[in-house]
Parts: sequence; structure tokens; C-alpha cells
Amino acid sequence: MTFQALKFPVIAAAIAATLWGGYDIGRSVDQSPAATTPTVVRKAGQPYAAASLPDFGSIVESYGPAVVNISVEGTVKTAARGRTPLGQLDPDDPFSEFFRRFAPRGQGKPGEQITHGQGSGFIVSTDGIVLTNAHVVANADNVTVKLTDKREFTAKVIGIDKPTDIAVLRIDAQDLPTVPLGDPGDIRVGDWVLAIGSPFGFENSVTAGIVSAKSRSLPDEGYVPFIQTDVAINPGNSGGPLLNLKGEVVGINSQIYSQSGGYQGLSFAIPISVAAHVKEQLLAQGKVTRGRLGIAIQDLNQGLADSFGLTVARGALVSHVEPGSPAATAGIEPGDVVLKFNGEAIASSAELPPRVAVIPPGKPAKLEIWRKRKAQEITVTVGEQQPEKVAAAETPPDDGGRLGVSVRPLTADEQKEAETRGGLLVLDSYGPAARAGIEEGDVILAVNGKHVNRVDELRKQLTDAGKHVALLIQRGDARIFVPIELG
Repeated sequence: MTFQALKFPVIAAAIAATLWGGYDIGRSVDQSPAATTPTVVRKAGQPYAAASLPDFGSIVESYGPAVVNISVEGTVKTAARGRTPLGQLDPDDPFSEFFRRFAPRGQGKPGEQITHGQGSGFIVSTDGIVLTNAHVVANADNVTVKLTDKREFTAKVIGIDKPTDIAVLRIDAQDLPTVPLGDPGDIRVGDWVLAIGSPFGFENSVTAGIVSAKSRSLPDEGYVPFIQTDVAINPGNSGGPLLNLKGEVVGINSQIYSQSGGYQGLSFAIPISVAAHVKEQLLAQGKVTRGRLGIAIQDLNQGLADSFGLTVARGALVSHVEPGSPAATAGIEPGDVVLKFNGEAIASSAELPPRVAVIPPGKPAKLEIWRKRKAQEITVTVGEQQPEKVAAAETPPDDGGRLGVSVRPLTADEQKEAETRGGLLVLDSYGPAARAGIEEGDVILAVNGKHVNRVDELRKQLTDAGKHVALLIQRGDARIFVPIELG
């Protein structure tokens, strides 16, 4: 695994990468015995009283041993490509991406490349349960957990939940040090927090800062109300704990907002309440189920609030209701504004999906909505969110090599989103397909004018074809025919 910046600026997962450089922030020199700073109550106009700095050192001494370093080894498919004019380039070389895209490609079959990565995690039970990020251990063949006392264990991945970026590991050990879990709801913007992890491979490094914001919504991360901090988080910190001044874990450090791939003052952590809910389900049933309403929502601005007769721009505005969904059955309509969910106020649209997700499918939920300039209550029987992709442990069906794609059928939800019937989602492309410009995420609708809905149908069409085929491809909202010379 290597840390990769996709575009500028970008929300980038702080995944493991062992690089030269980095800084280790030490503990405070303050020797105050108190682990927390007492709350100061003051009247308006009164000056703030001077307060001593938090005793970070005591927290690290008490709970640092429960933070672990995680190293992984895996293999990835590599398409056969022509060598660059400069020979074999390091993947981190800035010219590597250029030659990957534009250098002549080889004609051979794809091979495999061994990858290595590092991250962080923390022990939550004395019998060896470890929490970390899903992206740290995803697709890993071997996972090694190293404790602060230098003991190393081969870890078993109990389960991975990619939508929340949570993974649960188990190591074969007893009487291990643990760190207590806190309540993210108790932290306030401006509170001190600290992180322990392995940035750039420097194990057990400690950094500190404050909570910058709560309930942040990030692109493609609808189930997690992130905690934003200014704590220095870098590649390798992923999966490590974010602790409050009681030494309790309130979050799992997961992502950074960066133009350079390194720390720039914007770090995001998954609330530990979200992680604990995922952990319980993975340990109990090996998978995570989520509640679903079947609506599309957006934020309100003041103009929209005025048009709906609301004095404050708060709530989640329903812009679309899926036919036949739980929301449709309950009578929710586009234009409704969700003000409360099970009695809890909804300040913005980002707050609704995580609250719906934790409701077990089949359970009722009460929504207070704003409709026609007055509030009313609706009860909805929550449905189950279907997984977006096949299980990570399954091998994607392959076309046999003539075309050079790994594909799977579209789910019902994906067909609705793409506004198509049937089709095969491209999970990987190489060889002839890659040379023709077929990309991951494309949908193959037809081969030589004949629709394909199953993998065996694609294979049959390719077997019956000659040296050339015309694929009907959907990419986003566009449909195009792509001519391909088969291998």
C-alpha cells in the first residue's frame, strides 16, 4: 500500500507508507498531576483565568501500550506494459504515473506485484481484539501486529466494513493492555485531543491538538459524521486512536485533507461510537447491516427555508423518494423537511444517514417532518441497505482473457442509478480492454448489439465473435460504442 493523492485538493486516506522524514511531537513539559483542565465558569465580560496545559504524558504512559503498529503484505494485479525509456521506475516517482498512462503497453498477461504498508491500531479487549481502518488491511495477505513491548503477532482479520472504514482484527494473546472507549458526544469544539500512531513508520509517535469541528460530512462517506481536528496526522497514523483528556478513545484517525499528501492542519477521525457499533456486528455475525429509508436529501439554505416557511435553515430536505422504498410506503414526499429522527434534531442533511444506518432493518422509526408550513410526525419501518459491491473475499468473475476485464452483474440499486436494465460492471481492465480505453466503473451493456446481463452471456458472445467486437459502454450518463481488437 502506498499513500496516493488523487487530485488537488483531495480528501486522502492516510494509508501506510514508510518514507524518510517526519516529526515526532513529544509530551508536554508540564508536570501537573491533573489529567484534565477544570471547566471555568465565568460571567459575560469577565476575563478568562489562566489554565495549565493538559498532562498528555500521563495519558500516554497509561494507555500508550494499548496502541499497536500494523504492517501488511499483499499482492496486486499488474497489467503487462512496455518498459519506460528510463527503465523500471519507483511507483512513488512523479514520472511513474506519466509513463503508466502514456508509455506503450505490453501484450502479455497481467502479473502480480507484492505490496507492503503500515498503519496503526489499538487493543479494545484483553483477549486480543484490535480496531483499525479497513483501508489499512484491505486486500492484505498477511497482517502483523506489533506491541510496544516488541512482541509481534500474526493477526486474523475478523471483518472489514468499507463504508465506515472500520476493520476488526484478533491476535492470539491474553491479558493485553487496553484503552477505554469514550463518548464522542461529550467532546466540544475546542477541546484538547491527542493521537498516538506510526506516522511514516515512526512507531508510537504522539501528537496533540484541538477538535476543530464535529459531524463533518466528506465526499462518498455518508455513514460517518467525522470529527475534524488540527492534530498532526500523516500516512501511517491511519487506524490509531484519538483520545480525550481522560485517556478515552473518542475516534479513529482515518483521513487527511492535503495538497501534498502530508499534514496540513485538517484531520478527520471516525467517532468511536460508529466503530463500536460496527465491531459488535462484525464479531456477532460477520457482517454489518444498515437501515435504509430510500430517500435522497440535501441541505437547506436560508432561501429554501424561507420558501418552505421555516424560520431557521435546519433539517434535511427530501429531494427524491425511491418508488417502493420504506419512505414511499410511509408517505414521505419530495419537499418534506426532516426535522427530527427518533426525537433527535437534525441540523443538516449529513446527520440523517448515520442515524438511519444504526437502526436494525424492520424496526420502526419516528420522523418529524415539515410539510405545507407545519410539522407532523410519520412512522417509517426501516428497510435494509443492500451492499454496493460483492464481498471482498469473492473473486470477481473474469471473461477468460480475450477481452481483458473482470466484471460482475449490476445490483438492482445500481441499475436504478444507471437507469438501465442489466449490464455488467467493470471491476478491472487490462490487455485489449485497457488498450481500448475501458476503465473500472464502466458498464458493459451489449456486445455486437446483443445485450449482456450475466458473465456467462459475455463469455459466449466473445467466444462466438471473431477478432473484433463492438462494446456498448455506459460511463456516467453517456453511452458509447467502443471497438476492440480481441486478444
